[in-house]
Amino acid sequence: MANTLIFTDTVDSRCGLHCTGCTWKESHGCRGCIPTNGNPFHGECPVAVCCQEKGLVHCGQCPEIPCDLLTSYSCDEENGDSPVGARIEQCKRWAGKA
Repeated sequence: MANTLIFTDTVDSRCGLHCTGCTWKESHGCRGCIPTNGNPFHGECPVAVCCQEKGLVHCGQCPEIPCDLLTSYSCDEENGDSPVGARIEQCKRWAGKA
């Protein structure tokens, strides 16, 4: 199931996924990666941990964007974004790089 993204100016995740109003967040008890320090509903998120270790709010602030890790999350055929790569573009927008 792909994640359909709506671009926004509000930073509410590390990876560019728009969490505000997310049905998964509500139905699975997810508290988001920023408020939980990288531990949303599924346990530790490697993307969030990477940002936190680098002292970044989101991936758009990283000079390595798009890295292999973020690309694998954003472009995964089963759970990735719709359109493919939307999280990467969202992070670039947040950072003013788009």
